Amino acid sequence: QCMSLARNSLFFPSSRDKPLPLTFVPGVKLNRMNGALVQARPKPQAREQWANKLEFLLAVAGHIIGLGNVWRFPYLCYKNGGGAFFVPYVLFLFTCGIPLFFLETSLGQFTSQGGITCWRKICPLFEGLGYGSQVVVLYTGVYYIIILAWAFLYLFSSFSSELPWASCNNYWNTENCKELRKSNITEYSPEKSTSPVIEFWERRILGLSEGIEQIGNVRWDLALCLLLAWIICYFCVWKGVKSTGKVVYFTATFPYLMLVVLLVRGVTLPGAKNGIIFYLYPDPTRLTDPQVWMDAGSQIFYSYGVCTGVLTALGSYNKYDNNCYRDCVYLCLLNSLTSFVAGFAIFSVLGFMADEQGMDISMVAESGPGLAFIAYPRAVALMPLPQLWAIFFFIMIIFLGLDSEFVYHEALVTAISDMYPSFFQTGHRLFLFHSQGGLYVFQLFDYYACSGMTLLTFAILQSICVGWVYGADRLYDSIEDMIGYRPWPFMKCCWKYLTPTICTGTFIFSLVKYTPLKFNNVYEYPWWGYAIGGFFTLSSTLLVPLWMIYLVGTTPGSMRQSTPIIRNGHIVPSPELEILALLCCTPLHSTLFVVRMAIFKFFFLIFFKF
Repeated sequence: QCMSLARNSLFFPSSRDKPLPLTFVPGVKLNRMNGALVQARPKPQAREQWANKLEFLLAVAGHIIGLGNVWRFPYLCYKNGGGAFFVPYVLFLFTCGIPLFFLETSLGQFTSQGGITCWRKICPLFEGLGYGSQVVVLYTGVYYIIILAWAFLYLFSSFSSELPWASCNNYWNTENCKELRKSNITEYSPEKSTSPVIEFWERRILGLSEGIEQIGNVRWDLALCLLLAWIICYFCVWKGVKSTGKVVYFTATFPYLMLVVLLVRGVTLPGAKNGIIFYLYPDPTRLTDPQVWMDAGSQIFYSYGVCTGVLTALGSYNKYDNNCYRDCVYLCLLNSLTSFVAGFAIFSVLGFMADEQGMDISMVAESGPGLAFIAYPRAVALMPLPQLWAIFFFIMIIFLGLDSEFVYHEALVTAISDMYPSFFQTGHRLFLFHSQGGLYVFQLFDYYACSGMTLLTFAILQSICVGWVYGADRLYDSIEDMIGYRPWPFMKCCWKYLTPTICTGTFIFSLVKYTPLKFNNVYEYPWWGYAIGGFFTLSSTLLVPLWMIYLVGTTPGSMRQSTPIIRNGHIVPSPELEILALLCCTPLHSTLFVVRMAIFKFFFLIFFKF
């Protein structure tokens, strides 16, 4: 307690947040590194925790195993050389994905804080990382809730005697609508004809306008589905980790059941073999294309949910001695394995569809919403019992998106409640995305607000902060105190060297290869549309330097005096002050303490100087 009082008084007289107290725990040693005292085990605080380890594992699995595993990874694998794509993918996995995943989870567990206040605890200068990541979480939450609304409407439409996207006999179809079969494939022209599934998507679901300039009217059926999605998400998180921990038992496991069902059905369809070969056939020459490596890196960041503060928030509800290192390795391997297996389920069905329509599979393979709401529904319409398989598929999509969505809510609420315990936010209902021009705004969010370049920026700064400013050795000592042993040294090497280097190279390549967004590769946004996209990107990334400027400008004292505070967080920055803290047991503003400190300083200098 003497050390805690002295340290708090010496270095945090005007701090907005009290540091974690140092307590002496039997069997726990205070480790000294680089002339600094590393904080021992934090004193337990009244904070919610997962009821058991399984709840944490399922919550994290539900967050990272999402739509990207189903609709993005298989397409990137086929597009970038099949099996050869695994070379850059595995490289990014072990040098960026797993190290950053472990970094964020361990920070949350050690500090017991969310995505903002964890940085305040270890390095206040980089607290802007927390604010920026929460802006990305807010944007991504809006992004996912829109997908859920689309999936709900597709699910409800599947309960009909005939799938509404299977024929051209509906009120929304045009005279250009043609059903694709082997018998009429030669008559089909993409320039002059459209398929019923595309018209269902663009005219029935979206009511798509001519451009972002024409926002149009709200689609009230989609708005009601949006409201339903918000209500479900609310009840998933309304009691914090107590409710989230119970919900994930179902939402995180049920998609696996659906994936297995669709996989078994897919591989038994005619033409499935051709689709799987198309998915995995290696093309080593593609490895010479820098875009392949860029796609591998972006998929790792997209799929593993790093640099958003979500993993930090989920880890903060762990018990202090939880083995987060082992958990992270297993969860990362599970995530990548799920992506790999999902490719078989998707491409077996696409191979069947290509065989049924007499088309090359490259003409039917899509990614993103195009796969979930156009390509796969088109394939399902060709199967026996199409309604059953459509229901299974869209239930899987809903649960994959739902897991990610309410975990984003949990992370955002955690970050805010850690800063302002009396504040609680339930979310914002944005009907703009369900207007007739909503898809154009949605694409701006996808391309700019939740872009890989934003996450790359945060990854570089996180690595620099922990690896060089706070100190990778210090964090390793903290992790050893939590789990009882030191993790593989390769992790520390990644934090300091490999991760920032690879992410910087990827970021530079992204800037060089940048091309403005085009909707469906045809429609060009107006200048103010790109300005909105730029605002989405800068609104999160600029918070980091702005916070640094603000903190340096408002911290009292000279630059030299304030540097230990804004750089080292709640760590005693010198051996001399460590000894002072051990010997002095009253606050700095106490006269007695000042006298004691002066006397001790005098004898200290005499002893060491002479």
